[in-house]
Amino acid sequence: MKLHSDFPAQLNVVTAYGAGFVEVNRERREGALVLLPDGPVLQWSVSGFDQIDEASIAGLLGHQPEIVLLGTGARQRFPHPRIGAALSAARIGLDVMDTPAACRTYNILAAEGRRVLAALLPT
Repeated sequence: MKLHSDFPAQLNVVTAYGAGFVEVNRERREGALVLLPDGPVLQWSVSGFDQIDEASIAGLLGHQPEIVLLGTGARQRFPHPRIGAALSAARIGLDVMDTPAACRTYNILAAEGRRVLAALLPT
């Protein structure tokens, strides 16, 4: 699905997504990624839902988000509550949704100027 809207040029936005990819600023990315409103788009060190653990989520803390959107692929899957414990302890919100919903939500929050981080698994 292609997404279109008017966003500031310096803002990282999801411009499309589909089977196995997310397009950021019209550049196709494959595999798991970490996306922030500014800075580089990063590869995430997990390759599937079952590899998400406390360390992979705690590794996101260094980016200092106010909220983390966890895109779990083609369908919404909830990790064990202990996975998000480090975020909770740091008073960082965690929202879990399928990756298409996470992409759309990320764009809205980024456009509002929120310090959002999207950790996305491919669909």
